[in-house]
Amino acid sequence: MPHIDVGNDAPGIIGLMRFRPETADPLNDLADALLRAPGPLSRGERELIASYVSHGNGCAFCTGGHSEVAARELEGGMPAVRRVLDDHDFSGFPEKIGALLTIAGLVRRGGKEVTEESVAAARKAGATDVEIHDTVLIAAAFCMYNRYVDGLAAPLSTDPSSFGQMADHVVAHGYAKGPGARRA
Repeated sequence: MPHIDVGNDAPGIIGLMRFRPETADPLNDLADALLRAPGPLSRGERELIASYVSHGNGCAFCTGGHSEVAARELEGGMPAVRRVLDDHDFSGFPEKIGALLTIAGLVRRGGKEVTEESVAAARKAGATDVEIHDTVLIAAAFCMYNRYVDGLAAPLSTDPSSFGQMADHVVAHGYAKGPGARRA
């Protein structure tokens, strides 16, 4: 049961954004900047980081949505995403991605958990300072998104295909034009 009445039946963050539309645009713009804008990490890799952090935080809505987007953007699809989430098995991805996912997991536990050694390991695996920066920022932002969704007990959709439909829309249009955005 949701902690507050948001006045709509939309699941997860979508319902919260419809409740407070003045916050939807900045949150969607941030998601687009972090996950969709041009950058050194692919869209799929960035979505995988978001999904990995969300899964570690136990946020079913964000895990489901970002896993579906990552699966559409990554070679190996959902089986590759599930290996990372369920087994912490980074094989099939470049060593750099495993090192960055390790950093993302540390950020999820707490920013001060990131160590000189974890950063050195990422650099040794080929990660640039920009990729390390972006990983930390994605992980930190998704801790916020996860806590927003779960802190208000936003409901999940009862339609099993809803995450796939949301992912199709994100891949085609991004987050700023998504179902929770005011400027859709």
